[in-house]
Amino acid sequence: MTQRSHGTFIGRTRNLARHHKPSRLGISQLIKSFEVGDKVVIVPKSNFRNIPHPRYRGQVATVIEKRGGSYVVQFNVSKYTKRTIIVPQMHLNKP
Repeated sequence: MTQRSHGTFIGRTRNLARHHKPSRLGISQLIKSFEVGDKVVIVPKSNFRNIPHPRYRGQVATVIEKRGGSYVVQFNVSKYTKRTIIVPQMHLNKP
């Protein structure tokens, strides 16, 4: 019998739970735009459907390209390695 995955947020429900009424995303947060080369901060919002993984919270990244309504961002994991992820614009802010 193999062990099956329990999903991305297994064991994190207490960390991600909102103990107050979650804020609604305004129209300005849904239609943000960034240019290639801009610095952005990854800030997961209350929308859990396409949220980036919590380990990337607070990372300062550089926009590499735009893909549909999302952006491809790149940031340093360590001194020698870089990570590239795709993040929807609602989870990005300017530093």
